Amino acid sequence: MTTVSTVVTAKETGERLSPKEGIQFKARTAGQQADVQLQPEVEFQKMIGFGGAFTEAAAYTLSRMSPGKRAEVIHRYFHPVEGLNYSMGRVHIHSCDFALGNYTYVQDHDTELATFDISHDHKWVLPLIKDAMEVKGGPFTMLASPWSPPAWMKTNGEMNNGGSLKPEYGDAWARYYTKFIEAYRKEGIPVWAVSVQNEPAAVQTWDSCVYSAEEERDFVKNHLGPVMHKAGLADVNIVIWDHNRDIMVERVTPILSDPEAAQYVWGSGLHWYGGEEFDKVAKVHELFPDKHLLFTEGCQEGGVRLGEWFTGERYGRNMIGDLNAWTEGYLDWNLVLDETGGPNHVGNFCDAPIIADTTTDEVHYNSSYYYIGHFSKFIAPGAVRIGLESTAEGVLSTAFRNPDGSIAVVLMNESEEERSLTLGLGAELAECRLAPHSIVTHVLS
Repeated sequence: MTTVSTVVTAKETGERLSPKEGIQFKARTAGQQADVQLQPEVEFQKMIGFGGAFTEAAAYTLSRMSPGKRAEVIHRYFHPVEGLNYSMGRVHIHSCDFALGNYTYVQDHDTELATFDISHDHKWVLPLIKDAMEVKGGPFTMLASPWSPPAWMKTNGEMNNGGSLKPEYGDAWARYYTKFIEAYRKEGIPVWAVSVQNEPAAVQTWDSCVYSAEEERDFVKNHLGPVMHKAGLADVNIVIWDHNRDIMVERVTPILSDPEAAQYVWGSGLHWYGGEEFDKVAKVHELFPDKHLLFTEGCQEGGVRLGEWFTGERYGRNMIGDLNAWTEGYLDWNLVLDETGGPNHVGNFCDAPIIADTTTDEVHYNSSYYYIGHFSKFIAPGAVRIGLESTAEGVLSTAFRNPDGSIAVVLMNESEEERSLTLGLGAELAECRLAPHSIVTHVLS
């Protein structure tokens, strides 16, 4: 008989990743159909893991909290059992908007990169990553992303407000990535992948740089790919796009259709800001099934949303939508922000799953923190998504088989009404109830 452990998070209750009595599987009667039927024999993608971004804003904010509160936040994210079991991370290559200002790792016009130095990161970012590694018990699957080349390498002469990479700096900028990877390795932090450019289709008031699909293709093909291989870094993956779903098909196709460029590319990164068009994510998999898909950034824009429920539901809905469209890992944006939704050097304030109030030394856990946990705590790295057929109206669902053989099923109800459904596995059925505005994870073993 299948045994089940169940956890619930529900609005208007105190339930937050709360253990509940497991649902009971019973033999189904002849002809009895399940509303949600698991198909463990049908296999899809393998999961890399879940995580968030080690921004300077997050690291600086935690440095302003009491040591106990800082340690609590790190524990609540990275501990494999008592935390969210985060195993992935993202770090910005020099400054991004969630930094205290523009900065680079080299002196102006140093094309040889002789002055390359990551000592800026020693103040806040590296200590946070190292403390998180200690709690996790090992290194992260780490993605590194640039928001802009140094100002002197760009057509507009500044790090902010778009502009493009000047062609003559293609090799120097590619070597900058290798210097970053090597510097982080020396610190005991392996970089698993780099993305070519954060949000290459957007002119932002903060650190940004615009590439067309063809320019990104040519940079990978002629500079970044060959330079990384020459530096002995062929084991570090290259992620393209790293921007919204809405135009990802037309943006990745010219790159992945070019064999010379595609040989260097691991897969495509995606963000959620351009709409919830999960069919576009699935389409990229359909067109390029040998390449991978990674969710590289998402957050609630427009400042802090303490206590709101819709933010958690946005995470749950997007995670289920992307996972069911072949996405292999999920990286949230800032791990933590302060009471303003920053710091951000151009005032682009946002929300985060954890808000640390630096004036009162209080830590606030938003609904998004708990919704993410319904996936990250129970879907282990190496888990394989399995088949699932659903006729359950108003219920979102996904299912994974973990390396230990257990099956994690996530069910989500965004409606105002309680939902009841039957969950089927083989010859057995179980009755499930979903409270209004709730998310439930059942682990079957």
